Amino acid sequence: MNMYRFTNSELADIHFIYGLADGNGRAAVRLYRERYPTRRQPNHQTFARVYQNLVERGSFRATIEGTGRRRIARTPIFEEGVLHAVDQTPGTSVRALAASTGRFPTTIHRVLQGAALHHFYVQRVQSLQTDDPPRRVTFAQWFLNQIAANMHFSSSVLFCDEATFSREGVFNTHMWALNNPHSTRPRAMPQRFTVNVWAGIEGDSLLGPYILPPRPDSHKYLVFLQEVLPELLTDVPAPIRCRMWFQQDGALSHYARHAREHLNRTFPNRWIGRGGLLDPQIYPLWIFFLWGAMKGLVFDTPVVSEMDLVARISITAARIREMPGVFEDVRQSMSRRCRACIHANGRNFEHIL
Repeated sequence: MNMYRFTNSELADIHFIYGLADGNGRAAVRLYRERYPTRRQPNHQTFARVYQNLVERGSFRATIEGTGRRRIARTPIFEEGVLHAVDQTPGTSVRALAASTGRFPTTIHRVLQGAALHHFYVQRVQSLQTDDPPRRVTFAQWFLNQIAANMHFSSSVLFCDEATFSREGVFNTHMWALNNPHSTRPRAMPQRFTVNVWAGIEGDSLLGPYILPPRPDSHKYLVFLQEVLPELLTDVPAPIRCRMWFQQDGALSHYARHAREHLNRTFPNRWIGRGGLLDPQIYPLWIFFLWGAMKGLVFDTPVVSEMDLVARISITAARIREMPGVFEDVRQSMSRRCRACIHANGRNFEHIL
């Protein structure tokens, strides 16, 4: 029986009764039950253990049951040591602190909670080169100036991006239930397939999604720009197409000379990206929302075939189009990100939005 279920007063009575029974544990059980019938009842081993701890260690409960570890009181010096270790290495784990101090993780938790410290996850952010911050600030200031001159400027920008969907996809590794359902999901399946998808937003329209050829390269991307993109823009009114800006990311295939030359002819001084009028290194929250929301819906259940995956992508895009206010949120998010970029002097800001 765990002695930490008893109070100090009860342990003192257990030791007293054990003495009255002349060290006979079973007799002590009967005597204790007669004297304290309404209390939690110890077994005969508890009487002997309390006595042994007191004789050998000077404490009723000098060890934690079944562990052999000494129970050491929390002292100001110990707590200061824990807080100093966390201050020096904020990423250290509770288990590591418990192992280095010889305490239990729960003890470390109490110290940290008592100091009002909270557990936060480290967020991944975009990797930046030395010359990226000033270019990011330049783009952010330019973009906000365009909006100041024309409040509808964001609606004239075609924000586009690409993503890869695989069979295994992404899925939540946690689930709520009254009892453990022992659910599983297969991984590393023998028949694997991936689908490359392009999508864009212009104004209040979602263009695509369009399934790109496998293993896209600069030549295939040029074919997309020359033959596919014009078809996707068919429903965009001609006056908007004439003043529309085109934005793309800095992928290698996008930076190819023939791709840039085509964009210079099609969108003269009106395309944003590596090698264009401006290299933003800032992309609207839409790009991250689109792929995150789409993959969450697409992979809600296991995908059975490539055709199934493509069909789900199309259905999910239709659901996103029906989300109220989603495109206005995209435009507002881009302005917020530009202001945050300027405030951060071009450095990472995504983790504080």
